[in-house]
Amino acid sequence: MAKKKLQRFKEFTNFMHVFEPSINEVLNNDFKLKGNWNNVFFKNNNPITLELGCGKGEYSVALAEKYPNRNFIGIDIKGARMWQGAKISNEKELKNIAFLRTKIELINLCFFTNEISRIWLTFPDPQIKNKQTKNRLTSPKFLNIYKQFLISGGIIHLKTDNDLLYDYTKKIIEFNKLELLYSTNNLYKNENNEEILSIKTYYENIFLEQGKNINYLSFKLLSRNKIEEPTK
Repeated sequence: MAKKKLQRFKEFTNFMHVFEPSINEVLNNDFKLKGNWNNVFFKNNNPITLELGCGKGEYSVALAEKYPNRNFIGIDIKGARMWQGAKISNEKELKNIAFLRTKIELINLCFFTNEISRIWLTFPDPQIKNKQTKNRLTSPKFLNIYKQFLISGGIIHLKTDNDLLYDYTKKIIEFNKLELLYSTNNLYKNENNEEILSIKTYYENIFLEQGKNINYLSFKLLSRNKIEEPTK
């Protein structure tokens, strides 16, 4: 199993659409693609969408296939996990997708102001066990990081099977007076949004088989105000 994982990781690092900047490269502001993703890699001016904590990358790949006039970047820290999405997109010769291996805490150092138009959070860790709300990907800590490279009014999508994370995110949106675009605590019941419904992750299918409800919401993140934690 370990040998197979190492083989996948080696193959992952050799894909031309995979990028693994070193910590020093990122911290010293030497990552060459920062501010240049469209010009240098994608070679077009199409809007860029990120999938944070992309796991196997199947959501990013499906979006890239569905929307050829948009660009997509899957981000995760585990290269062996992203290997699947990188391999599939390479075999399909998709030109509008890339994968970035880095910590999400550092992504503001990998993108320039107004470089990203949308963010997808697909079943992120709800951080329930350690009760560290600041480590949730919809916490003020991370939303303020996203603001550094997301266009003003850029859209964030959240899909989760965790009701607590869904409710927490709604409270963050309400407290900070952000524009909630869409919200449902049971996505596959009486919903008719093809973009949201037509793509399912590996874990999403498992959750659905277990009878879990899937929460979904989307909202706009404005650049002018600092996002804060609710007082209660």
